[in-house]
Amino acid sequence: MTIKNKKIISLGLLVIMVLLGYWLWLSLRPVEIVAVHQEGSHSSVLVKSFPLTDKGKINWWLKNKDILKDKYHIPTPDADGAFTVVFWYFGDGYKKEGKYDRRCFEDMKTKVNCIDKDKAFTVWNSRYNVVSFGVNDGEYRINDKGEMIKTEYR
Repeated sequence: MTIKNKKIISLGLLVIMVLLGYWLWLSLRPVEIVAVHQEGSHSSVLVKSFPLTDKGKINWWLKNKDILKDKYHIPTPDADGAFTVVFWYFGDGYKKEGKYDRRCFEDMKTKVNCIDKDKAFTVWNSRYNVVSFGVNDGEYRINDKGEMIKTEYR
């Protein structure tokens, strides 16, 4: 093998290791909950450093749902037991309403009470006590056997 080929292979391995290290760093960062906004049985949770994969998001919810209930009092089911929790990426922080696609929170008594709509994850429970998880490319439900079932969006 020539010296040129060794340098190319070494550089390729270095790039792969850096990318792998960066991905590992991204996936191991703790989730930061910036704020929680309640509107009846609907909760909006503003987060930073949310898991990247569908499985990571669902596992994070399953692991932390009791902590969210104790610390933030979410979810808050209605009389039928239904609730919705939407996790939004906090991004650049709160902004004025001005732009078309922003989510504004009426519980904040300031004009800077909106975020850019960048949904990370949704969890909802139907009145039939069926918990579903919404992610970018589909919906997951836990069946009676405790298995995760994926349903494609139409």
